[in-house]
Amino acid sequence: MSDDDRLRSISPILNSYAVKPYFVEDFGSIQKIYSDKGTFALKKIALSNRTDFVRHIHFLYQKGYNRIVPIYPATDGRYAVLHKNMLYYLMPWLPNEERENQFQKHQQLFRELARLHTLSAKDIKITSDERNEHYETTVQQWEKDKGFLFEFIDQCEKKLYMSPFELMFCLYYHEISQALLFSQRKLEEWHEKTKDAEKARIVLVHGKVSIEHFLFDNRGYGYFINFEQSRPASPAHDLLPFLSRTLKTYPRQCNDCIDWVYSYFKYFPFKEDEMMLFLSYLAYPGQIIRTAVDYFQKTTRKQERKLVQQLQRHFWHLKNTEFLVMKIDEIERQKKQEKEGSQEKEGAQENNS
Repeated sequence: MSDDDRLRSISPILNSYAVKPYFVEDFGSIQKIYSDKGTFALKKIALSNRTDFVRHIHFLYQKGYNRIVPIYPATDGRYAVLHKNMLYYLMPWLPNEERENQFQKHQQLFRELARLHTLSAKDIKITSDERNEHYETTVQQWEKDKGFLFEFIDQCEKKLYMSPFELMFCLYYHEISQALLFSQRKLEEWHEKTKDAEKARIVLVHGKVSIEHFLFDNRGYGYFINFEQSRPASPAHDLLPFLSRTLKTYPRQCNDCIDWVYSYFKYFPFKEDEMMLFLSYLAYPGQIIRTAVDYFQKTTRKQERKLVQQLQRHFWHLKNTEFLVMKIDEIERQKKQEKEGSQEKEGAQENNS
């Protein structure tokens, strides 16, 4: 598309904002607009997307959270303009030019995410039936997965000649099943801890946390964008997808991930039951199980070589996650022991006095 065509295509949209464009640059679903009123970002979203995120942004502003790239209203007050079956909204363009200090950028992201969760946190009532239903549904699915793992390993071991995928699965089986057992144990601990609880804590989650959705201005302050999937939910709904994506790499021990997570916990500490459920879901080896199920049920047409590569990548992800889970679990156990030891010492001092 030529520059003139781009200008003609967006002019009807920007007319709603009384903005006259001079030049346009495409960045995927976002366009950088140079205009008579400054430089803007024009975001395009599908018509099927709900615009509740605008209300969520206003809610956060009212709560005093302003580290969000603002959405400008059109001249008629609308925050999204419909054009050719697509919705568009307008924001200021942030330079986001600094590319170094990725560790500090991630730490700042997690601190701001913790602030966002802190300001939007609230307790909601939850019945024991609702909690038990969630627990039973999850247990049934995980027991089904455990049964599949046992059935698949049994069939593989009965073969005289295994396929490359089957041989690799047998090599990985023990660690897959151990991850599943850890997840089940943490889920049981969570259920035992919360079975009589009448409330649960929810926050307004961003919905798609990533460093690409956390931009910096020329002063070095970070701001969130892309709240299109924001919703009230458990705070873990922001952490789990981010960590899962980060750990999809070659085998490595992500000590940075631990620092980032505890930067978050410093400002928004999880309650004991929240930590149990968080670790349960984080450790669960769902991706590698789904790959094995697809192979076993022959629901995929991928070649054996590609399936073996996929299984190996998921195993790397499992091991990377295992390191993070074990470190967090160890830190939390030490903190609990120190707290209990301190309480016992205080109790002994009171008795002696």
